[in-house]
Amino acid sequence: GAVDSPWLAKALEHPFFAKPGPKSLDRNAFAPDLPEGISLEDGAASLAAFTVAAVARAEKLCPSKPRLWLVCGGGRHNLTLMNMLAEQLDGKVVPTEEYGFDGDALEAQAMAFLGARLEAGLPTSFPETTGACAPVVGGRLYLPLR
Repeated sequence: GAVDSPWLAKALEHPFFAKPGPKSLDRNAFAPDLPEGISLEDGAASLAAFTVAAVARAEKLCPSKPRLWLVCGGGRHNLTLMNMLAEQLDGKVVPTEEYGFDGDALEAQAMAFLGARLEAGLPTSFPETTGACAPVVGGRLYLPLR
């Protein structure tokens, strides 16, 4: 597909990108709002370009440029996305498996760690990492109906 450049430029105007670090947001912070009638291929290309642009902007917030980017999650299986990241970032871009980590389990393991901290009443967010005012215990425990 082809990237919808006007849509990409508009998406990158989101206020999040103008904030200095540290910063964070949640999964509901961005709505794709792709143009009406865009093809599946063009939509996928545009979202991939947005993802890469967001990571490239994050690289600029680092005190020094990372020499290595370990990619986990489903995106590491997308060769187009991985190639785009490698083109835009200064460091080497590789799937986590190259360093012995399970890229499918890493996020789940991180969520389990945060859940254990929640259960113990320990903070999961800190001013130094997210810009929170103070250390914060984040999240909620939802139990299935019995």
